[in-house]
Amino acid sequence: MNLVRAEVERLAARRFVQLMLALLVVAFAVTAVTTLVGSHRPSSTEVAEAQRAAAEERQALNANYQRCVEAARGNLPPEEAESFPDDCSAFDPAQRDRLPVATDHLQGVFNFADQARPLLYFLILFLVLFGFLVGASYIGADLSTGGVVNLLIWRPRRIAVLGVKLGTLLGALTVVSVLASAAYLGAFWLVGQTAGLPGATGGDFWPWLGLTWARGVVLVLFAAAAGFAIATLGRRTAAALGAVTAYAVVWELGLRVVMEVVNIPRGEDWMVSTYLDAWLTGEARLVDPIVCQGLSSGYCDGTYQLGWELGLAVLLTLTGGLTLAAFAAFRRRDLI
Repeated sequence: MNLVRAEVERLAARRFVQLMLALLVVAFAVTAVTTLVGSHRPSSTEVAEAQRAAAEERQALNANYQRCVEAARGNLPPEEAESFPDDCSAFDPAQRDRLPVATDHLQGVFNFADQARPLLYFLILFLVLFGFLVGASYIGADLSTGGVVNLLIWRPRRIAVLGVKLGTLLGALTVVSVLASAAYLGAFWLVGQTAGLPGATGGDFWPWLGLTWARGVVLVLFAAAAGFAIATLGRRTAAALGAVTAYAVVWELGLRVVMEVVNIPRGEDWMVSTYLDAWLTGEARLVDPIVCQGLSSGYCDGTYQLGWELGLAVLLTLTGGLTLAAFAAFRRRDLI
């Protein structure tokens, strides 16, 4: 227990961690204040005009769908009918994800329900970056400065020491993620209540928000563990930063271009970003026209999906593999 307390104190005392926490607070505060300044409570006149505009847009969508149906039945002149496809499902308002509503036509009004998705994704992205950098610097600095060697003199059990360091890191990041999320989303909820609109928060809104947030926290822990493991393998914080940069440039960008040139089907399946998307959003929806080549009949739009289960399995395998390799290397190699 003394080792855990010592690691918590060491982590909290690191200037880089303190700097990252300060940047986290500043970034969130600037975003919230900017939103508050740029929003206002809509007047009854604004609401009425927005409702009228939304109703007109819904009527236009329905009229366009009806004209498509008439064209498919042959009831329109040929020169007008040729602008519509044989299948009118794309024009059917009932098959849209959502119909136009009044809040779509309110300018300068923050709507919490409508903006919760991008705000949550921004929060998760920032926390993932925060977790990776803190995880890499936490162990990288100790290895490069000899701090781990000094610690092993006091507690000469390598695996236990490294395990406590990793556990302390993940526990601290979980607490930071919970507190930061509560403050961040709570601030925007208050903005929606006082200087905007709360929006449609019924139905599955809160369950979706909670599930996506939980997936995001798991992603933060994955990123921190990966940064910790790569820095342990490379004995430097820079090793983790260099590895991620090299992967992004060589694999995510370079290999993607090569796959497009040589027409490799489902090239997105080889990218880690695809499985990050699948895990965080619940399902990655991808488009690859190459999968339709060779089909002699039937409709094919080249789309396919990857579920969150596969995304979790891939991320867990990569993170677990890096972590096991880091522990194995740390156990055997000379630290001096």
